[in-house]
Amino acid sequence: MITALVSVVLFVHGFVHLPVWLARTGGDGPFDPRHSWALAAGVPGPRVAGAAAIGLASVTSMLYVIAGAAVAVQSGGWPQAALLAACVGLLLKTLWFNPWLSLGVLLDVGVVVAVLTGWPASLY
Repeated sequence: MITALVSVVLFVHGFVHLPVWLARTGGDGPFDPRHSWALAAGVPGPRVAGAAAIGLASVTSMLYVIAGAAVAVQSGGWPQAALLAACVGLLLKTLWFNPWLSLGVLLDVGVVVAVLTGWPASLY
């Protein structure tokens, strides 16, 4: 039961990244996924920042899906994939921070804490 739950959480958290970061800009959304407060001065334009955001979101999504699949098949490499996914996700959400992303930040921090503390023990 725990294995299935952890696997689904990792899959869902990974798949949520794509619609958030692939959303069109200039709409009625709560934030602009192409605007980075950290890269505003150093990146040539919003197209480069947008491409970087989509790239990091894709990598995060892919790593979370890999981690979820590894948990599902009870592979020993899932903690490394989950930890890397959470770190890339935190980098993404830090460089493009908006208060609307706070839940994602909490989920990524939760994954880091869970992996570093070996929780849930039944998966190790």
